[in-house]
Amino acid sequence: MNKFKLTFLAVLSAFSCEMQAGGILTNTNQSIHFNRNFARCGTIGIDGVYSNPAGVAFMPQGLHISFNWQNAYQTRTINSGISVPALEGTPYYQPFKLNGGNEQGIKEFEGEAAVPFLPSLQAVYNMDDHWGFQFNFAITGGGGKCTFNHGLGSFERSIAMIPAMLYQQGMTTDQPGYSVNSYINGRQMVFGLQLGATYKFNDHLAVYGGARFNYISNSYKGSITDITANIGGQNVRLFDYFTAQAEDYKLKAAGYLAQAEAMKTSNPEMAAQLAAAAEKYSQGAATMDQTKQQFADRHLDCTQTGWGITPIIGVDYKWNKLNIGARLEFTNHLNIENDTERDDTGLFQDGVNTPGDLPGILTVGAQYEILPQWRVMASYHYYFDKDAKMDKDKQKLLSGNTQEFLLGTEYDITDAIQVSVGGQRTKYGLGDGSFLSDMSFVTSSYSIGFGAGIKVTKKVMLNVAYFWTNYETFDKEYTQEIGGMPVKCTDSFTRTNKVLGVGVDVSL
Repeated sequence: MNKFKLTFLAVLSAFSCEMQAGGILTNTNQSIHFNRNFARCGTIGIDGVYSNPAGVAFMPQGLHISFNWQNAYQTRTINSGISVPALEGTPYYQPFKLNGGNEQGIKEFEGEAAVPFLPSLQAVYNMDDHWGFQFNFAITGGGGKCTFNHGLGSFERSIAMIPAMLYQQGMTTDQPGYSVNSYINGRQMVFGLQLGATYKFNDHLAVYGGARFNYISNSYKGSITDITANIGGQNVRLFDYFTAQAEDYKLKAAGYLAQAEAMKTSNPEMAAQLAAAAEKYSQGAATMDQTKQQFADRHLDCTQTGWGITPIIGVDYKWNKLNIGARLEFTNHLNIENDTERDDTGLFQDGVNTPGDLPGILTVGAQYEILPQWRVMASYHYYFDKDAKMDKDKQKLLSGNTQEFLLGTEYDITDAIQVSVGGQRTKYGLGDGSFLSDMSFVTSSYSIGFGAGIKVTKKVMLNVAYFWTNYETFDKEYTQEIGGMPVKCTDSFTRTNKVLGVGVDVSL
């Protein structure tokens, strides 16, 4: 009877999984101008409040306001596999086959993230020939909820091993299988409020100094319920099965103990044997009670909050048809605190703080006017990801910092209609993939965006844009131990991203 305790405690020892906020994705699409032409770090415009704040000093005097609305839709797909070398040649060699996996033992887990309303607001007041003041509000990281209605491979691998554990204990069946109801919903938001000022030395040179107040709000809700496995030809809910086993053992223990008491005087030797049997079943009942808890329904409800300030400096140089801009955002060191309503995993203790720094960014860009109506742009982004401390120093698993290369062009069809297109290459330093998990991952990508600006009046411009991102697939292989058995695991990560946006610029 003790074998059940040892076996199933080992199986469920990997039940909990990492769900901390993570990732190195920073939102740079804070305006529709960016969506239709990504290379904005050397341009002069209202969107420069984020991308080239020093260049905003060269805008006309007065008040300029830009409101932007974006609708984003993303998917995250992980094709996960697990194989048990010691059980090759048996139905338990590739456990995911027992619950929806394909012929290669791979199971797909897909999450969807929809952001119907992603707003941003930029405002500039250039008061004279020298001074200007800026305001920006946007969601600088995250921005939506991602839901995995069927859980994740990291959730399910341990549960998928249960039939193999039953097999090893001689609890064979002609129809091995298991099932589980698994769900996770995660939301990550970084709200950014930026204030700053520009000083224009002359018609060629301007500088910027400011800061962004960041407020982080994350939420994780999830559950793993109704774990079942096929025992004796029937698919049974394991919590109920071991509960029934415990009750059966308790009844037998009580029966043997009553018989031992009745025979204590008339047959002491038999009474001792019956008492020993009662003790054996009593211990078995305790083991079954402990074992069933490994299969109890588990739930998580945790929010995380934190705040910090990012200092920002910038410079812009303008000469005839050429404009060059640069910006430096310093790494924002901060902690994120758990506010936990329920945590059956034991990983999210209420009040615990974990590091969740926002990486610094260095950008440089240039714009050149080929013709009065035609401009070309190029930009470069460098993120200091390895300087941004994460939980358990996860950032050390990166092989390098993120780099982005951006190109774009803009053409005035008429005085009232402007079109633009741009491309972006994002390259992450993911190394061997140890940094990635199915709860938090990025892959290198290409993005293409296009759109138009339409002057409704002399003071009002309407911007529309659409962009999509083509993500690479990153394959990861690793080994781990589940239930005392070495297993080989694979994960194949990829994503999709599509964004539609509309904005209005107003100059007063």
